[in-house]
This record gives sequence, structure tokens and C-alpha cells, in this order.
Amino acid sequence: MKAAIINSYGSPEVLRYQDVEPPQIKRDQLRVKVHAASVNPIDWKIRKGMLRLLTGNSFPMILGFDVSGEVVEVGQSVTQFKPGDLIYARLDQLPGGAYAEYAPIAAKVAAPKPENLTHEQAAAVPLAALTALQALRDEGGLQPGHKVLINGSSGGVGTFAVQIAKAMAAEVTAVCSTKNIELVKTLGADRTLDYTQQDFTQDAARYDIIFDAVGNRSFAQCQGALNPKGVYVTTQPLPASFLESLLTLPWPGKKAKVILLKSSAQDLADLKALIEAGKIRCIIDRTYPLAETAAAHARSETERAVGKIVITVAP
Repeated sequence: MKAAIINSYGSPEVLRYQDVEPPQIKRDQLRVKVHAASVNPIDWKIRKGMLRLLTGNSFPMILGFDVSGEVVEVGQSVTQFKPGDLIYARLDQLPGGAYAEYAPIAAKVAAPKPENLTHEQAAAVPLAALTALQALRDEGGLQPGHKVLINGSSGGVGTFAVQIAKAMAAEVTAVCSTKNIELVKTLGADRTLDYTQQDFTQDAARYDIIFDAVGNRSFAQCQGALNPKGVYVTTQPLPASFLESLLTLPWPGKKAKVILLKSSAQDLADLKALIEAGKIRCIIDRTYPLAETAAAHARSETERAVGKIVITVAP
């Protein structure tokens, strides 16, 4: 089968499009014909070697965590899927495996694909939307009527966060650049802040949740903009972020949290319901064929993508 692989860590140019052996599956896995995948920052961080303590040095590696495709084989212990089912999933193994014509996927992390999405649209959902959902609902404790600020609201995670917060009846302030103000308004933002003109940490407004989806503001910088029992949630698993979380954990008052994503078929099913109800739509920045995965990574690394970057595998 064809796949985009790396044989060493490095720049986007280390990605190679070539033939590899198709995957074998375990008892609890699915073999899925991948129709589309997507690019997330963790993919190029792995490619650059930033996570080598977790990924090791066993090459070749197939990266990518988001999949939308068709089940072609099921493991002996799998009962919830059959060949021909259309699924989407966030792979739960390192270093991924989605940038290929076929991928092994644990059945427990897969869910039926939203019926009103193409495979390209569905592949844009899992990692980013799961991150947004779990950050707001689980870490932030989002409730109807909460005032929520989304920093990085036009990115892959941020576009989903705005919509999920609105679907959960929150009042949403979206922070983005000038050119993306109108987009985030169409996603449902009640209020927008242009970070090139205004620093939300210096604004008079106070929030129940500040979700730093872009990971460029610390709890120390944001705590003044939180309500007395407000929660700050970041996507950056940095030592300083975990330290802030530990320091605020034992005491009443403002909290700092770090979102550590968990693959969840149930959460994907919940997102599917929201998508099919028209409460969430996918914003796609650009689409690349599998053979041009290196270009997709280069685009992602600019951190200027609006929404998600998608890789088409099987048109």
C-alpha cells in the first residue's frame, strides 16, 4: 500500500510517499481503508523529534491520528462493526498511522461517520473537536450561561470550541486576527476580540472559562480575566502548565487545567449528533493528496491555517 512515512526526524522533506507493507490487525482492531486524514500540530512535532522520548527511534513511522474511512476487516473480538461500515476515529497509538491507504484502528475508539459529512470533512473532526469538547466540558466544567473566552478561535481546535460552547448554551467571546473576525461570527461567537488591536487579558470582561486553544497565554497572564471561580484550560502540556495546575488544585478559587486528550467513541458519537443536527460544521483550510503530505505539514507549521488541513487518501 502507499503511505507517507518518515525514516528519520527532521523537516517536512523527510516525509516520503512510498510503498509499505499493509497493516495486520489484532483481535480488538479494525482494518480501515482510509479515505481521508488530517494534519494536527502533534504530527509535525513528532516528525521533528520533539516527542522522541515517547515515539522512540524505530523507523519507518507512519504519522497521523485522524481517520475517516471504510472498515474492510474486523478482529475476532469486534462485534460493533462489520466490513463496509463507514467510520471516523482518533487513533490512540503512537506515532499514529493515518497517513496511509489502510490503517489499524482499535474498535473502541471508532464511531460511525456523520452521515452529512464527506470523508474529508469527517477526517477534520476527531482530534480537534475531541480536544475542544473535553477541554470545555470535562476540564472547564462548562454549564449553560457560562461566559467563555476562546483564544485561537479560528484554528482547528478553536473553530470547534466556539461551536461546541454555543451548542452548550454558553456566551462566547472569540479571540482571533482581523481577517478571521467574520468567520468566527458565523460560527456563533457572541463577541469577538481582534488580538492585533486588543489584549483580552487587559479587557474589563471576566470569564467563567478561558480556553487557550492556541497555547500562547499562561494562567498567570489570564487569571485576572477570570471570575473568582473561573477555570483556565490550556492545550500546552508544558512543565509550567502542569505546575500551575498542581498549585491551584488544593485551593478554592481560580483553577488552571491542562487538557490531555482521550480517544473516545462515545464523545465522537456525541459530536456526530451535534454535527447531524447542524450545530457544528467543519472549517477546512486546505486539502492535499497523500503524496503531498510534506506540503500539508509545511502549511500547518506556519500556524496560519484557518480551520483544519486535510489529506485526501482515497478520493
